[in-house]
Amino acid sequence: MSGGKPRIDWKKELRYAALLGIAVMGIWSFVAKPFFIPSESMVPTLLVGDRLVVSKYPYGFSYLSPFLPVLPKMEGRAFGKLPERGDIVVVKSPSDHKDWIKRVIGLPGDTVQMQDGVLYLNNTAVPKRAASPTMIPETENMPCARAEFRVVEADGARFCRYPRFIETLPGKEGSGRSYAVLDLLFSYADDTPPVLVPQGHVFLMGDNRDRSADSRFSPEEGGLGLLPIENVIGRAEFTTFSLDGSQRFWNPVSWFTALRGERAWVSLRDGEE
Repeated sequence: MSGGKPRIDWKKELRYAALLGIAVMGIWSFVAKPFFIPSESMVPTLLVGDRLVVSKYPYGFSYLSPFLPVLPKMEGRAFGKLPERGDIVVVKSPSDHKDWIKRVIGLPGDTVQMQDGVLYLNNTAVPKRAASPTMIPETENMPCARAEFRVVEADGARFCRYPRFIETLPGKEGSGRSYAVLDLLFSYADDTPPVLVPQGHVFLMGDNRDRSADSRFSPEEGGLGLLPIENVIGRAEFTTFSLDGSQRFWNPVSWFTALRGERAWVSLRDGEE
C-alpha cells in the first residue's frame, strides 16, 4: 500500500481545460454572451451599469462573430434574418470597432427622418405621446444630465426627473413595438434629411435621443451611419443585474450595496404600455 498524494495527470487536466475553453467560446460565438452598458444612450430603457444577456443566433452569423477571426470578410450573414423594428441589438461600431447597443428603427427600403424631434418613418410621423416623467436615482454612474432635472426629496434621496415619451413603431395589424424615449432639449439631430435605408443595412437609434451617437451620424462623425447587417452581433434579451457605480474592488460589501435590485431580470423584449 503506497502513501502520499495521488499524482495529477496534467495532460488530462489541460485537455479538460481546453475543451471547457472551446465550449465557452462556442457559446459566446453562437448562442449568447454577456454585455455591459457603459453609456447613457439607451436611457430610460437601460442604465449605465446594467448587465444583460445578448442572444447570438436570432439574426444568423457574420464574419464579425467573436472568436471566429479566421473567417474572411464577407457581406451578409449565414442563416441570416433581419431584425424587427424595435429590437434592441448589440452591434459592432464602424467608427471605433467596439460593441454598441441601440434600437432598430429602419429596415431595408424604409425612409427615416427626424423633424422637430419627431421620428418619421416612410413619410409618416411615428406616434409619440407624453408619459409620466421617469425618476432615475442619481448615482455615481448616472449623474443627472443637467441641474434642472435634479430632484432632492425630503429624506435626501436624489433623482433625475426626465420628461418621457412613448413611441410606437408600425407593425403588422397594429402590433408595432412601443418603447420609452427621452427628449430633453433641442439638438441639431432633431432635424435630419430623409434617408433611404439600402438593402443589407439597418438604421439604429438610441432611446436617449439627445445623448446617442447612432445612425443619424456618420462613422466619420463618431456615429453608426447606415449600418451593414453583418455588423449586428445579436439581440438583447434581458438584464441579469445592475450596479450603481459605488462598488469598490477592495470592499466586497460594496459589491452588494451597489446592486440595483429592481433592475434584475428585466425583459428587453416587452414593450411599454
